Amino acid sequence: MSAPAASGKPARPPLFGTNGVRGVANVDLTPELALRLGKAMGTYFEGGRVLLGGDPRLTTPMLKAAVAAGLASAGCDVRDGGVGPTPAFQFELHHGGYAGGCIVTASHNPPEFNGIKAVGADGSELPRDEEERIEAHYHDQSFRRATWDEVKPLSQEPGINERYMEAILARIDREAIARRDFTVVVDCSNGAACFTAPFLLRRLGCKVVSINAQPDGAFPGHESEPTPEHAVQLIAAVKAFGADLGCIQDGDADRAVFVDERGVYVPGDKSLAIAAAEIVSRKRGGIVVTPVSSSQAVEDMVKAAGGKVTYTRVGSPTVAAEMRRSGAVFGGEENGGLLFPEHQLVRDGLLAIAFFLELLAKRGKPMSELVAKVPRYANVKTKVPCPDAIKTQVLERFRATQTGKVDATDGVKIVNEHGWVLVRPSGTEPLFRVFAEAKEEAEAQKLAEAKKADIERLVRELGKP
Repeated sequence: MSAPAASGKPARPPLFGTNGVRGVANVDLTPELALRLGKAMGTYFEGGRVLLGGDPRLTTPMLKAAVAAGLASAGCDVRDGGVGPTPAFQFELHHGGYAGGCIVTASHNPPEFNGIKAVGADGSELPRDEEERIEAHYHDQSFRRATWDEVKPLSQEPGINERYMEAILARIDREAIARRDFTVVVDCSNGAACFTAPFLLRRLGCKVVSINAQPDGAFPGHESEPTPEHAVQLIAAVKAFGADLGCIQDGDADRAVFVDERGVYVPGDKSLAIAAAEIVSRKRGGIVVTPVSSSQAVEDMVKAAGGKVTYTRVGSPTVAAEMRRSGAVFGGEENGGLLFPEHQLVRDGLLAIAFFLELLAKRGKPMSELVAKVPRYANVKTKVPCPDAIKTQVLERFRATQTGKVDATDGVKIVNEHGWVLVRPSGTEPLFRVFAEAKEEAEAQKLAEAKKADIERLVRELGKP
């Protein structure tokens, strides 16, 4: 039960996490919840025209149907865009004259999860204060209700993936890429990338080897988070085919992580640093926005290129909001999520792939040489299971015990002469994430393990009945 709020009424827990409403489908995220949330979103969108999309997860059709019913109940003209990448639906929203949109996806989460994301008319995720308006309608059940003759039938909106790919092709030097005759291996992770990545690469003139390229919400190839462990097949294929580049996308294809021509996995913070420095160099300066979880290598390279870094809380909506506020030239996260503001203020994995192919073509250098220019830091990531109900208490107790330089922008980040460690509650799963960075692997591991042990102890203490 929630603790009493200052008004004396029970505090209402937020529905939306870092990126949408997520949970185990048909357990936490039920059709009943989706229907009610659809009513709340339809009320927020004032019965306007709403775009509905989703990823290939097994439970996406069920949840889309429930959300669509709720939106229609509020009088919305619901257009179903089918299945595709999250950034494809966001691009359509930005250019299609919609009141807003809803995307059913759990991105990188395991197959039993799903999620519901509310998106604004400009295609970007709604800021937290707007999500709170939807939550208020949800909790108060203050729904807009159309009369029987105002309820509009669900209609289809075809061609979204094609229009999205055409927009990317228009921003890329296709001839430069085609002249290089690249061989590219793409791992679609059985997700939304199946509908776009292999086709765009072929249109860029690349020889394409695609793996896990049939949409399957059970993710039979591997889970949809583009980690080194899940890139084993990609690494093997790059080596076997002598490819110039390998790329792997997450479940909803808004992120991309790379493997170089030698079959070496390239962490997302390195591709972020390379792309950020390149954009700043082209613009002759500018601001790059990234979360506090990003590597120091990003700031090192951006400063060397004549730019400046602004740090935010973790989460692409927060990054996008700060980019809009500051007029940033680029933004991104250490997980392979890159934001190109001249295209759209959202993470775009497919544009990231095209961007790097163009960069390789114009530089005339392999990916490994670009990566070698990035300052070397050792990074360690780990996590600690923690019930959502005690996350706030655990974080408060943890922060109270820390000394030295502490950054509370998001969670608790402790900086010392050896490096830094960040502890923050996940906004999408019942766990804490621990990030650590140092010049040496052993030091980064030591920092991470020490704070992980602290969190584990607090979870045990505060989780007792």
